[in-house]
Amino acid sequence: MKFVIQRNRLIDSVQDVMKAVSSRTTIPILTGIKIVASNEGITLTGSDSDISIESFIPKEEDGDEIVEIKETGGIVLNAKFFGEIVRKLPMDFVEFEVQNHLQTIIRSGKAEFNLNGLDPDEYPHLPQISEDKVFSIPTDLLKSIIRQTVFAVSTSETRPILTGVNWHIENGKLTCTATDSHRLAMRTAPIEIDPSETYNAVIPGKSLIELSKILDDSNTPVEIVMTESQFLFKSKNLLFFSRRLEGNYPDTSRLIPTDSKTELVLQAKDFLHAIDRASLLARGERNNVVKLVTLDEKAIEISSTTPEIGNVVEQIQSESMSGEELKISFSAKYMMDALRALEGTEVVIHFTGAMRPFIIRSVDDDSILQLILPVRTF
Repeated sequence: MKFVIQRNRLIDSVQDVMKAVSSRTTIPILTGIKIVASNEGITLTGSDSDISIESFIPKEEDGDEIVEIKETGGIVLNAKFFGEIVRKLPMDFVEFEVQNHLQTIIRSGKAEFNLNGLDPDEYPHLPQISEDKVFSIPTDLLKSIIRQTVFAVSTSETRPILTGVNWHIENGKLTCTATDSHRLAMRTAPIEIDPSETYNAVIPGKSLIELSKILDDSNTPVEIVMTESQFLFKSKNLLFFSRRLEGNYPDTSRLIPTDSKTELVLQAKDFLHAIDRASLLARGERNNVVKLVTLDEKAIEISSTTPEIGNVVEQIQSESMSGEELKISFSAKYMMDALRALEGTEVVIHFTGAMRPFIIRSVDDDSILQLILPVRTF
């Protein structure tokens, strides 16, 4: 194998596929990146069995030559060292040459590296996916859906199914739900798919976080292919495979209250900043708890106390307040995560009592729902 390639394009692709490479794998060859040169261009692959990422660099783009293929072939190189080398090469172009016994020479300017490679034929094959269930989502919408839900997945492996986001498709609508059993984040979006299609699958939260990092901010569509065991996300010159989590996701619809006893409309930014300030003196507590009390004339009081440090009390005005008086405690972190996920200047919070879950939505957009379970302190 022999080729010359633009260094910047190589760096971008290496950084993308590196997100799938784990140093803690039980399969030694998966600590490497597979590089294949064909007559069409260069394909780089990284995998850790759960996630696989394939990045393609075409020979030319928009009339600009990116790769000059001199000899086709393949090699697997240690990802950690290869990534560092490529980043620090001195010139704009890099020459690769694989010689006998998988010895790989990387040249740029006066710098020359010799790396021991591994046989590409021993690298595990990517899943072969039949494209039976396919739909597409604009990239910016997909990134928003991930950002607005993935933070609520569980970080505990005691219930592995909760470490993922549940994707449910029905009546031409995608509903993504994440919960760690103390809070819930849900986002709905219409998609272009046969309305008779129904589908339910759970994607690991870690996979979605890595996917979001490598997608650009365009509104070009990402094609999504779903099978019994895999999800495939197809973007321009990029394939992202993720395994599905096995098991049944809990029925979260029973968690979401349909009535409310107290309703507050608040400026999201003011409320977020007040919770943030209150949390400064709540860090000593296990749950980072703050208290909210409704007062007269649409005012609310936010406070927190840590006995050995001190306490903080702050009043802010709500835009509107209706229903019963309320005293409630909740995790400051959960509230701040929820407020950051909501897109809108005003939020409405529906409370159903001091010990019942409450719902936060944007006043302008009901496609995003955040739910938090309170903490018993009063």
